[in-house]
Amino acid sequence: MTKPDKANPYRILVVDDAEDAREVIQTLLTEAGYAVHTCQNVEEALRTLAHSTFDVVITDLRMPKISGLELVRHVRQNVPEAEVMMITGYPSIEGAVAAVKTGAEHYLAKPFTEKELLTAVETILDKLARKRLARREPKGEKTYGIVGASATMGAVFRMIRRAAGSNANVLICGESGTGKELVARAIHYAGPRGSAPFVSVNCTAIPENLIESELFGHAKGAFTGAGQSRGGFFQIADGGTLFLDEIGDASLAMQAKLLRAIQEKTIYKVGSSHPIRVDTRLICATNKDLPQLIGKTMFREDLYYRINVIDIALPPLRDRGEDILLLVSHFHAKFAKELGREIPTFSDEALGRMMKYPWPGNVRELENLVQKMVLMTEGRRIEAPDLPPAMRFSVGAPPRLDRSLAENEAAYIREVLASVGGNKTRAAAILKIDRKTLRGKLNPA
Repeated sequence: MTKPDKANPYRILVVDDAEDAREVIQTLLTEAGYAVHTCQNVEEALRTLAHSTFDVVITDLRMPKISGLELVRHVRQNVPEAEVMMITGYPSIEGAVAAVKTGAEHYLAKPFTEKELLTAVETILDKLARKRLARREPKGEKTYGIVGASATMGAVFRMIRRAAGSNANVLICGESGTGKELVARAIHYAGPRGSAPFVSVNCTAIPENLIESELFGHAKGAFTGAGQSRGGFFQIADGGTLFLDEIGDASLAMQAKLLRAIQEKTIYKVGSSHPIRVDTRLICATNKDLPQLIGKTMFREDLYYRINVIDIALPPLRDRGEDILLLVSHFHAKFAKELGREIPTFSDEALGRMMKYPWPGNVRELENLVQKMVLMTEGRRIEAPDLPPAMRFSVGAPPRLDRSLAENEAAYIREVLASVGGNKTRAAAILKIDRKTLRGKLNPA
């Protein structure tokens, strides 16, 4: 639920001809942290709306001279960015239908409890927040074309900016589908190497017997089938960036050859003793816990420190809050443009279910779902029952009660690191430990 922000509280206009009702609502909402203004009739409310802005208008239905329905109609026509809730001491089906038809999507009958009022207001503000996020366009200049407005992504964008101004090697960590290659491309194109090649290589896609040839090239006649000399990935990316995805899956043989190339900034083609100088920036990415692999002797510690000069931790989608709504809006617009026609939109209930889903496949899973929904839904609206079963019945990821204290501590440290874009100094300050202690906890003996 959307909670009041003390620094920038939501503004609520309450309109009721009954003084005691106005006072009760004002007291309850003010104590809950909202900024509340009251009016005793519709005429006063219209004058107030002419020079003040509000997020929510709460109005009584029956009032002298001008009814609440007229106020609802005025708000819908002139203040479309505000939400409206109708309250009445004379509840009826006809009244509810009239209110909804006029534009009051929320209806509360008197008498109501404090909990009922606050729950209704929180629901309204939840919907308002989703609408505003959906309308907000990502600011490409600051976000490097990556969709996101959450605090955790803000930290990532700051790390991208710092990394782009450096030639240091970068290690990007994050779950599958979080956008590691997007971040790598952002670092490359935002920096001085942006006009040079960006070469992307998936380490798991290179057969063991071709590793050296693919990375460093080969001379003519170096092996059967080598009919001509060919440059490898390091040469192709000379002056630019070589992005090695899934570095955690690289074999020890590949790791050894990479380490030598990084240390010496020189490569040798297979079948040649002639050294070739290369100026290639290395950005690596992984969804594995490299320090854990080092402890199992599955990853070289010396290579880890060579590639991990700057480290960026990408948050999983479930920790990015209402970025989910921004991404839904982005992918919806993308597929509408690709299809060249109007496509079904997501209902508020469907969006609410999507917000609660843990997204194990992250942004990639979300994009695939939006594409599937807009292609397979026949109506004009995608409702909650149209979503996959796991999403319809999702109530969020359950707490892990089977982990040890050390495992919970490690998980919390990773969350803090993700929230500050992998900045260990800031993470140590939040955790109230020094960098040396943090380093020890990240790399246990």
